[in-house]
Amino acid sequence: MRHTRQSRIIELITMHDIDTQEKLVELLNADGYRVTQATVSRDIKNLKLVKTLTGHGKYKYTVAKTPEQSLSERFIKIMKECILSIKYSGNIIVIQTLSGCANAAAEAIDTSNFPMILGSIAGDNTIFLVVDDPEKVPSLVEQFNELIK
Repeated sequence: MRHTRQSRIIELITMHDIDTQEKLVELLNADGYRVTQATVSRDIKNLKLVKTLTGHGKYKYTVAKTPEQSLSERFIKIMKECILSIKYSGNIIVIQTLSGCANAAAEAIDTSNFPMILGSIAGDNTIFLVVDDPEKVPSLVEQFNELIK
């Protein structure tokens, strides 16, 4: 439930300019997640969300874009807990996750240092990754598989 909720938090802050924990609690409760401000506060800390200035002069929650190690603790934890399988064809990698976890796992991949990944698309339980060179795909898949062992 926590991973699904945290994935929904990432979706909400991407879709809306959310500036308070109370607003996030309100939106999550409207989606059927029964959460308190304390739960949301822990999720914000766990997801490493920060407030950034919008173009309108207000602040909103966003995912931190800090220059961390290429495989952060958060990335490894999400990979181990959420990913069920990894397959590929050509320069496309298809990652199956637990239901509701694809967005969180894709965000972890997107914020990690994999310059060969051109982009990702995440659904509810599936992620498509596009890699710049098909020859790089097997070693990248092997890296991901080593992480989820």
